[in-house]
Amino acid sequence: MPLLGAIADDFTGATDLATMLVARGFRTVVAVGSEGLADDGPAAQEVRAADAVVIALKSRTAPVDEAVGTSLAALRALTDAGCESFYFKYCSTFDSTPVGNIGPVTDALLDALGEQATVVVPAFPATGRTVYKARLFVHDDLLEESPMRDHPLTPMRDSHLVRLLAPQTRRPVRVVGLDTVRAGVQALRSALASPEYAAALTVVDATEDQDLRTISAATSSMRLVTGAAGLAVGLTGPHEGTARAAAASRPGDVGAVLAGSASAATRAQVAHGREHLPHRKLDLAALRADPEAAVAELVDFARACWRADPERPPLLYAVGSLDDLEHQPPEGAVPAAELVERALAECAVGLVRAGARRLLVAGGETSGAVVTALGARTLGIGAQIAPGVAWARTHTGVDGRAESVDLALKSGNFGGTSIFTSAWEHLA
Repeated sequence: MPLLGAIADDFTGATDLATMLVARGFRTVVAVGSEGLADDGPAAQEVRAADAVVIALKSRTAPVDEAVGTSLAALRALTDAGCESFYFKYCSTFDSTPVGNIGPVTDALLDALGEQATVVVPAFPATGRTVYKARLFVHDDLLEESPMRDHPLTPMRDSHLVRLLAPQTRRPVRVVGLDTVRAGVQALRSALASPEYAAALTVVDATEDQDLRTISAATSSMRLVTGAAGLAVGLTGPHEGTARAAAASRPGDVGAVLAGSASAATRAQVAHGREHLPHRKLDLAALRADPEAAVAELVDFARACWRADPERPPLLYAVGSLDDLEHQPPEGAVPAAELVERALAECAVGLVRAGARRLLVAGGETSGAVVTALGARTLGIGAQIAPGVAWARTHTGVDGRAESVDLALKSGNFGGTSIFTSAWEHLA
């Protein structure tokens, strides 16, 4: 029975955290929405055998009431599954809608648990995200000076976490600086227990993994912690070295890359992929004119690629450069981001029908659309590809057949430049 339950505000965030938990010795299952825990079949067996369960939501950019509602439903499902401690996972770049979902969801979870306070820890040094003096850095840049400034869904124009969070929560927002963290576990625990912090959301500085280990140890008695996946670096599970799920696919099985993200990291990965893989860019005009035909053409292209060279997965992508972004859709038309999500999700279904057993998906919103379209209920976390990215074994429900497929769900900002070509080696 799982002891740790986590709620992630998007699908790549869920696999990001789950990857960290597996590396720390937790047999981990990702459930697709709260409904993923309601299955009485193989999914239920996987949950009962897990040490940790992460519920993947699509709430990062949802309206506040919807985000709060789905998060509370996830908390109830995790509690019913036997979880005793909880982790609200959001992006390490603190992505949020302008009105903010991180604060309202945190407040609602604390209220439901009967708790007053928790920590806010978006730092993830392994991916270049650090917090110093309550300011969030992306590598050497302040958040508002990083590529996240121009994110199409959640443009981040301020690095100061107190200014970002304070308008979103009913609780006071406090800060614990790096000097207190570096003073050790007991000093940090005492600071968080003091009256000033006892009913607050507290942003905690962290610039190194050891800082996260200290924070994790100091907050071990909190029923709820919040942060990026980096905070899990301080946890220790019961199955270190043996927690990874086995791959679903076999050597020689065909696959594809579906890239919907417009982030700078994904654009660099697309550029590298175009040099080494057969590729096709989504045609927005064709998708608007006849989406079914456009998707069928993309699937046919992938099948032709497999026949020519099954060792090289085709790359289907939405954005190769900023010039590809549609800044203003035609009047009354579906926004480009939504059009891309739908198209790549339908491509995933068509590819699995055609025999694909390995899919690498780039982009949080795209990943959510793909997982939903495939009818996946749970993801068993397998081989790590990069910090925050892993292969996951799942059972799809395409055409009513439970096909086993390996999925890698990659945040747009994660992974090295060559990930679209190197990820497959981890399934060998």
